[in-house]
Amino acid sequence: MAIDRDTTLRKAEKLLRQGRLDNAIVEYARVVQEYPRDFKTVNLLGDLFVRAGQIESAIEQYARIAEHLANEGFLSKAAAVYKKIVKVKPGDENALLRSAEIFEKQGLLAETKSVLLSLSEQRRRRGDQRGAAEIVLRLGALDPQDPNAGLNAARAAIELGEVGAAVARFKEVAAILVERGKPEEGRNALVEAARLDPSDVETRTSLWKVFLDGGDLDQAREYATTGAQFRLVAAELSARGREDDALEALAEAVKRDPADIETRARLARTYVTRSELDRGRACLLAEPRAEAPEALLLLAEIELRSGRLEAGRDLLQKVLAVEPARREELVLLGCGICEFSAEGAFQCIDVATDAAVKDEDWPAAASALHEFVTRVPNHIPALMKLVEICVDGELEATMYTAQAQLADAYLMAGSASEARVIAEDLVAREPWERANIERFRRALAMLGEPDPDAVIAERLSGDSPFLSTGFSEDLGLEDYTPDAPGESGKETPGVAGKQAPPAAGHERAARGGAARTPEPPVPAPPPVAVQPVPDLPREEVVSNGWPSEHPAEGLAAESMEIDLSNALGELGDDSGGAAEAGDAAEGKPGPAGSQSLEDVFESFRGGAAGAGSVDAATQHYRLALAYHDMGMIEESLKALEIAARSPRYRFDAACRLGRTARERGMIKEAVEWFERAAEAPAPDVAAGRDLLYDLGLTLAEAGETERALAVFLELQADAPDYRDIGAQVDQLLPRA
Repeated sequence: MAIDRDTTLRKAEKLLRQGRLDNAIVEYARVVQEYPRDFKTVNLLGDLFVRAGQIESAIEQYARIAEHLANEGFLSKAAAVYKKIVKVKPGDENALLRSAEIFEKQGLLAETKSVLLSLSEQRRRRGDQRGAAEIVLRLGALDPQDPNAGLNAARAAIELGEVGAAVARFKEVAAILVERGKPEEGRNALVEAARLDPSDVETRTSLWKVFLDGGDLDQAREYATTGAQFRLVAAELSARGREDDALEALAEAVKRDPADIETRARLARTYVTRSELDRGRACLLAEPRAEAPEALLLLAEIELRSGRLEAGRDLLQKVLAVEPARREELVLLGCGICEFSAEGAFQCIDVATDAAVKDEDWPAAASALHEFVTRVPNHIPALMKLVEICVDGELEATMYTAQAQLADAYLMAGSASEARVIAEDLVAREPWERANIERFRRALAMLGEPDPDAVIAERLSGDSPFLSTGFSEDLGLEDYTPDAPGESGKETPGVAGKQAPPAAGHERAARGGAARTPEPPVPAPPPVAVQPVPDLPREEVVSNGWPSEHPAEGLAAESMEIDLSNALGELGDDSGGAAEAGDAAEGKPGPAGSQSLEDVFESFRGGAAGAGSVDAATQHYRLALAYHDMGMIEESLKALEIAARSPRYRFDAACRLGRTARERGMIKEAVEWFERAAEAPAPDVAAGRDLLYDLGLTLAEAGETERALAVFLELQADAPDYRDIGAQVDQLLPRA
């Protein structure tokens, strides 16, 4: 039954004035129950509950008022009521939370933060860590631009087990800190995020860049995730000289990106450089397989250095099948691995040489083998192939040197029979070379010959033939054929009673090569017993430029046959042996023809001693020709410089050097070489005129017009119609 509100209120007031507090509370409560929106009475009832010590009942009444005011939009009044509640009961969390919400709606961030911090601390004091963390999260969300609140919120999320939220908050805070010029603090926030979620690629990439830009390569490597990132770290580590760390970073890059064949090859190359061949091989053989020529060459190097010669050779052939132009790379590879594996290196040279032979590029093939035997002396298979290529390619100057090396290699290997054949050929071709005689003697001794000197003397005297084919060419016997049966038995000039062996040109024709055009035999001068100063073969006589096809005038007549028969003829005569021995014992001089072989060679050495410089010059001159045949121009020029010291070769060697210097624009050097050539007699008139003409042109280019004019006038006086000498003189004459 409804009550009379006014009557009840008067009754409650009377009771309150009478000090009957409890009875007054009952009457006021009846009014509030009947009229719940009578907030004035509700507030009075709350105050009476406080006076009566019934705090919870009082807070209940106050809360009804605050909620009503907040819902009606009277936020300030509602906040005041909640403040009243907190005053009555300081730890009331609901009042604090509602107060914070109202302050937040009002935009009073400072008041909101103060209330929430108080509540958080209150919960933490009573051990409610989770509750405190929730409040901290609210604080972080309250002001996203507050990095401290954000960090606290992120850590609170960790306590609540909300890893994703924590990572997000750390990343947000990091961005804010970096933007505000605090990169180190921002980096620390990202580190926290990456620690919480190592799989977060975005966070790790950000950290990788931060540390890389900051120069902290160890941290950059720790947070790298892609092959490209590890490659950049490896490059920076290598630039700082930290090769071991760079190698590990590069290996990680390959692990992250196996399809990056280029990086895999680079890693394998690094392993090879460090002699870690097994790791390099495993790197190249991993899937997907690296089939690029560069990778195949590297794998071939590993196989060859590891002793897997057949596998390495197959890879080299595969490379050339795809890209034949890489032939030179094989030569470089072979030269590079000589110190690790001579046989492996030879496989590279051999494959490259076969390719050059297939292209009929004989100088390139010879050059490759020459480079190899320079690094690996006495390698018999390589030297045999070099000789074969020189024969097929008609590189005679190079062939002689190769034969000498092959003979020495055979001697070192104990292959006396093979060494004898080559040494005998070399002696027949150049009997004045002491080294050739020594090779022949050593081979005979190894074969068990009791008197090697007697055999040598017999060969040199002409009593038995040499096996050489080249020697017959030097004597002009290329076209010699034995008389047919029944014809006149004429003897060949210079080798009385001997049949000349077939010429080298005919041997080449039999192998399918082109035979040389026959030349008329050169008559031999009377034999002499003393070793002559050696002459060059016809191919080495030049007048202008590189070897001429036509011998220079006058030099052919200098060739001499080696005939020691007078000096050695008595050696085999037993009839006079005892008497000669007796004479020797008595100190009497023996007959002129009774010299011992050692005496003959002593005389030979004495005669050659005076021409030592000539012999050295001859060797360097021939070496220059060999280098030129092989395309080794720089080496050829160096040999020519030595040869030019000899008067015999000064004209030709200096001419060559001068023309080469002029072609290279080295005018001053060209003038010096041409002037040095002019100090020596020219082999013929044409060569002398060519020299003067070249000297005049070079002086003109050097700006020495007066000297150039003098040279041209001299040439014009000797040969008025020579080339354009008239125009050259007119151009240099002073103008009126």
